[in-house]
Amino acid sequence: MTDVVAHKEALLSRLAELDERIHRIEHELEAPHTKDVEDQALEVEGEEVLEALEQQSQSEVVRIQAALKRIREGVYGDCLSCGDEIAEARLKLLPETTMCVTCAARVAG
Repeated sequence: MTDVVAHKEALLSRLAELDERIHRIEHELEAPHTKDVEDQALEVEGEEVLEALEQQSQSEVVRIQAALKRIREGVYGDCLSCGDEIAEARLKLLPETTMCVTCAARVAG
């Protein structure tokens, strides 16, 4: 049996962490640039890393919001591919997951 309350709390906690991370990244990206050419090159590299982290964080936010929606709809913990129940251990590690191990392995190839 899936512990929906615990998973919901974990998802909400992670969502708050990601929101904070995204705001920090946006603040860093808005910071003024230096006038030194060498420093500007390093800043551009740093911005590329920050933008990648921001995109990764936003993707995770979307997955978490989808998981929270499945909780509200009463279908959280069901594999979206085969309909079987996702193992509790898998949900504990990846509470936003949409597939059981078997289906995820099949998709991964």
